[in-house]
Amino acid sequence: MSKLSCIELCAGAGGAALGLEQAGFDHIALVEIDPYACKTLRMNRPTWNVIEKDLHIFEADHFSDVDLVSAGVPCPPFSVAGKRLGWHDERNLFPEALRIVKECRPKAVFIENVRGLAGPKFAMYRRHIEATLGKMGYRSHWNLLNAADFGVPQNRPRMMLVALDRSFGNFEWPKARDIKSTIGEVLFTEMASLGWKKADEWRQIAFGIAPTIVGGSKKHGGADLGPTASKIAWAMLGVDGHGVADEPPGPNFSGSPRLTVKMAAIVQGFPNSWTFAGKKTPAYRQVGNALPPPLARHIAVAIKRTLLAKSGKRKPARASA
Repeated sequence: MSKLSCIELCAGAGGAALGLEQAGFDHIALVEIDPYACKTLRMNRPTWNVIEKDLHIFEADHFSDVDLVSAGVPCPPFSVAGKRLGWHDERNLFPEALRIVKECRPKAVFIENVRGLAGPKFAMYRRHIEATLGKMGYRSHWNLLNAADFGVPQNRPRMMLVALDRSFGNFEWPKARDIKSTIGEVLFTEMASLGWKKADEWRQIAFGIAPTIVGGSKKHGGADLGPTASKIAWAMLGVDGHGVADEPPGPNFSGSPRLTVKMAAIVQGFPNSWTFAGKKTPAYRQVGNALPPPLARHIAVAIKRTLLAKSGKRKPARASA
């Protein structure tokens, strides 16, 4: 498999990074400010060059000839759950991502964010981003994709931006899959792992996809499965969404079980082997804020196909901290 190089910005717990890796991208740097997320990345991939740093002070001039810059910039500036201040929000890191693109001039750019960015309120800001990239020589492609259409048992729409150097051909978005997974299918093994006698019965109830798993705010509240509407949707699937459990239900458990952090990660599309640093609440928040790896992989494969369609790939980029 041909390998391409990648820089990951706001890498989080590695959802996008894992999908990119599966698609054949080598990470030469992963930039993340959260210490728990950095520890998660290092635990799972000791060889990755994880840079624990504020994106405002990260410079990418030394990462010349990188093939892809990928970024999962913070969602609150565009989320319907927040004030939706967009480019006026101090947490908006689109300007920093665009600065880094200008510094290292990759062949391709991949930035993802919440569905709110797709709305009319931010149409002018999308045009601003597209114009900024256009001045650098990139052609931008926007799309709203749902992780549920790519094998993830969760209703998780995300706004995607893929921009490629104009020297490359047309970019084609990945096509949705016809077969969808259900919560009962993907979580049955974990739910039954401690001998729960009603696991089979629960699997029949959980015949559907989950609402969006959210990371929640660091300022208040513990780990739970989201607002009231989400908790109701989880209840319809036989899951108690008012908290996160320490372990799966025991043999004689009765009622609706809660998800563990590992179960939430499985719903996001992480492999069973992926572990998360920190206690329950910070670990769960890492899961909730991640881009599902399967969705990232499908987009990365499409980007890679476009890049490799043109001959004369540049030499691999060299890592630098």
